[in-house]
This record gives sequence, structure tokens and C-alpha cells, in this order.
Amino acid sequence: MKNMKWFAAAAGAIALSATLAIAGTTTGDGGWKHEGKGGYERGAHLAAKLNLTDAQKQQWKAVEQNFRQENAAFFEQSKQTREALHAAKKAGDTAQVDSLKATAKSQHAQMKQLRAAMEPKLMAILNADQQAQFQKLKAERAARREGHEHENQ
Repeated sequence: MKNMKWFAAAAGAIALSATLAIAGTTTGDGGWKHEGKGGYERGAHLAAKLNLTDAQKQQWKAVEQNFRQENAAFFEQSKQTREALHAAKKAGDTAQVDSLKATAKSQHAQMKQLRAAMEPKLMAILNADQQAQFQKLKAERAARREGHEHENQ
């Protein structure tokens, strides 16, 4: 059962990573720059691995932007929950932590559903070869994450 939970979490992380890999801001030179830790151009890397055309990049980016706009309120609410959970942990308020964990878990499940609903829109942009490559990259990432999970136990 524990492995199933990790698998589900890894699958969600893969979906999230795949979408975040393309999402981001432009760097001015046509490449995408992920604003997260490290700030390297993951989107450009994935686009190159999938051999996306400029038109596909624009379509993918439009789907991502629409997704972010449609779900902005949910993202903000989820961010506030994470920040409150962090503050409660730091303060040692176990009752508040327990309460917020349930909310965070629910929001995480909702996020997975939102991402899963978006994936067909992204896959529609890709041709058959690109879809196969995307699924291969996704599987490789899942395997790497599974390996990391076993190391951390």
C-alpha cells in the first residue's frame, strides 16, 4: 500500500514536472526559463527533446497560460495553505499542523486531477512520435524518482 502511495505521488509529480518544464517565462532569446530553484531552462530542454516546432511551443505555452489563469484562485489558496502549514510546523502547533495536513492533502489531490485533465490538451499538440517520446521521458522520470524514494527510506 505504501508503494502505491509513492507511485501515485510520483505520477502526480511527473505530470506536474512535465507541465512546469514547459511553463515559465521567456528569457528574451526565445528560450523558456523556469523561475524555480536553479533558474535553468528546463522548458527549452524538454522542447528540444521532443523536437517541438515553434508553433507547438506557442500552443503549449498558451495551454499552460490558460491553465494558470483558470486556476489562479486555487493556486493562491493552495500556496496560503502551504505557508500556514510551514508556520504551524515551525511554531510546533501540532493541532494546527494536523488540521492543515488534511487540507493540503485534499488540495494536492485536486491539483493532480487538474493536471490530469490538462494533459490531453498538451498531448493533442504533439504528433505520434513526440507523444511516444514524452511518455518515454515521463517513465524515465518516474523510475528516477522511484529510485530516490527507495534511497530516502
